[in-house]
Amino acid sequence: MLDEYLARIRAHRTNIHRYRRLLKSNLSDVERQFIEKRLTEEQTAPEFLSAETFPLAFSLRKGADTPAN
Repeated sequence: MLDEYLARIRAHRTNIHRYRRLLKSNLSDVERQFIEKRLTEEQTAPEFLSAETFPLAFSLRKGADTPAN
């Protein structure tokens, strides 16, 4: 499961680099909008993937901010 998680993280990172490289090229407005949208999606995907893969760690972290009774 960890290998799959890491592979998915690498895929998102690769896509982010590709989209950033494409944004430096000559694109039409429609192409640029599409690439910018995909870049945003790829940048937020690892957060969701982490929450999905390690839900307990995130719920504990949120609870750590509350004062103990």
